[in-house]
Amino acid sequence: MSKPHRRSHRLWLYLAVMGPGIIAASAGNDAGGIATYSSAGAAFGNSMLWLILVLMFILIVVQEMAARMGAVTHRGLSDLIRETFGVRWTTFAMLVLLVANGNIVVAEFAGIAASTELLGISRYISVPIMAAIAWLIVVKGSYVVAERIFLLFSAAFLAYPIAAYLAHPDWGEVLHATIVPRIQGNTAFLVMAITVVGTTVSPYMQFFLQSSVVDKGIGVEEYRYERADVVSGVIFSILIAFFIMLSTAATLYPRGITVDTAAQAAQALVPFAGPYAEVLFAVGLFGASMLAASVLPLSTAYAVSEAFGWERGVTRSFGEAKEFTALYTGLIVIGALVVLVPGLSLIGIMLTSQFLNGILLPVILVFMLLLVNRRSLMGRYVNGPIYNLIAWATVVLVTLAIGVLLVMQIISML
Repeated sequence: MSKPHRRSHRLWLYLAVMGPGIIAASAGNDAGGIATYSSAGAAFGNSMLWLILVLMFILIVVQEMAARMGAVTHRGLSDLIRETFGVRWTTFAMLVLLVANGNIVVAEFAGIAASTELLGISRYISVPIMAAIAWLIVVKGSYVVAERIFLLFSAAFLAYPIAAYLAHPDWGEVLHATIVPRIQGNTAFLVMAITVVGTTVSPYMQFFLQSSVVDKGIGVEEYRYERADVVSGVIFSILIAFFIMLSTAATLYPRGITVDTAAQAAQALVPFAGPYAEVLFAVGLFGASMLAASVLPLSTAYAVSEAFGWERGVTRSFGEAKEFTALYTGLIVIGALVVLVPGLSLIGIMLTSQFLNGILLPVILVFMLLLVNRRSLMGRYVNGPIYNLIAWATVVLVTLAIGVLLVMQIISML
């Protein structure tokens, strides 16, 4: 095969497998992610830019582990946990996943409510309608079309890099804050740091990615192309997260504006969109929230059903897959109902869900590390020492941060 033909062949192979890595990484930039990065930039300026850079390497390692397990074993993460650790540990892992994902579903509907209220539509009208549409999109098999539409809406957030540039930050300071870690010894900073970790390396993303690799039939022969998909997806999503934080740090932090509402978060886009900033933000937030609100309950129902060997699939009747259907429907109904409770802060809901993700992340990472290092499962594709160092260090440091936060809270109460 000639050199140009080899290059063309490699390009087609990459295009054939691409998707799972990009979609899984970009899922972090949903309603909760946007609220978290905006709040971090507004409250702490550039102080957390270094954390975004560190999380890029961590996310590449974690996502690559999930994709590699899918390619080598041809099994989803839930399936591997059940086969390796038994029913009790599987029940514990699935409970962790349900708590984490249930909170994220609530956050997505909070994002829908926040975006539509910016456009003058009450959440009591928009949320029930959008919940029904999210359910119908999957059940009626129109998800592929809807995914394209919502991704197009989400493209509004590509305005953040331009907005950050037009805000004229001190680029020397930005570079210094990105390279040199800054840690503040207070509870607010620690809570926000855990929240940023939770929204960037979300537990559900690993289940989704591994299942997607299995569903596409990607094996070890094509895996190097899937690895490129994972890395490129992570870099793209982290760049968007970086500029969301940078733009809010440049526009809101100097004015002492914290992000308590979607309207305040939208002000970061004023340098780019001017008077249309709220509309642009609302469109992007709506697209990201609807996309996740459609797929997250579905992927959760698949993961739990896979773990316990239940029948699953949207084409099956309720009688054939009652656990799957009840779980999928229940997540959407509960997520929508919580958002309709009067007096709840929509931004607060989003941030709380991501903080909980950060607390639960070490549990899922431990399961993944124990599985990916089993030679009986992975053969020669077990983790290398650098991957193990980064992943275990993440588990230890996040657990330590949670412990320190707990001690600080106890001391403050006393």
